[in-house]
Amino acid sequence: MLFIPAIDLIDGRCVRLLQGDYAKKTEYSHDPVGVAKSFEDQGTKYLHIVDLDAAKGGDRNNRSVIQKVVSALKIPVQVGGGVRDRKKIVSLLDIGVERVILGTIIVRAEALARELVAEFKGKIVAGIDAQNGIVRISGWTEGTGLKAMTLGKQVRDMGFSLIIYTDIMRDGMMEGPNLQEVKRMSVETGIPLIASGGISSLDDLKKLKPLEAYGIQGVIAGKAIYEKNLSVREAVRVLEEEC
Repeated sequence: MLFIPAIDLIDGRCVRLLQGDYAKKTEYSHDPVGVAKSFEDQGTKYLHIVDLDAAKGGDRNNRSVIQKVVSALKIPVQVGGGVRDRKKIVSLLDIGVERVILGTIIVRAEALARELVAEFKGKIVAGIDAQNGIVRISGWTEGTGLKAMTLGKQVRDMGFSLIIYTDIMRDGMMEGPNLQEVKRMSVETGIPLIASGGISSLDDLKKLKPLEAYGIQGVIAGKAIYEKNLSVREAVRVLEEEC
């Protein structure tokens, strides 16, 4: 199971939001490249980046910063936030991003999402972000009324081969992951899954580790790292080396 550190970007800086609330922002670093390099130096094999400016819509984005991060690393990088058309996917892949996460477009433009899956195959991933089991989109600022499990089955039928599932209520709270829902999403969709939201300690990772047998391929963590509750090096060891 992969341990995947997260870098969330606003105005080119590393931040964390509490439950996706842009008004509850904590800034951690002005040097995303340095942060990313430190994660790589500690042994992580993948990096997760979210462009929170792009996620809200409009013209603002952190593409130039993302390009610098990707260029500085040897490990692959996945990026999400505001990817709502083919042009944005291509622009990210062109700067070396390994895979691109789609979220809003899956809900709003299913036909287009199907076309993109067929074209880009394993280079795009389905991002499902849910609050109390209901999907939210547009940087978590809009509700949909759509059940996360329903969308999970839909993305399976669209042809996606990987889901990144975020429990918004756990995100940034460091209260532990929603083990039951993570397992259920993977089992009921039959698609490999990366879990996100709530990681606070090595104990949380040890609880997630057995779910590898049910298709959980990785875990994303952010705030616990920045608050120094969790060492990247130790997290990698627990998930990738322990039986």
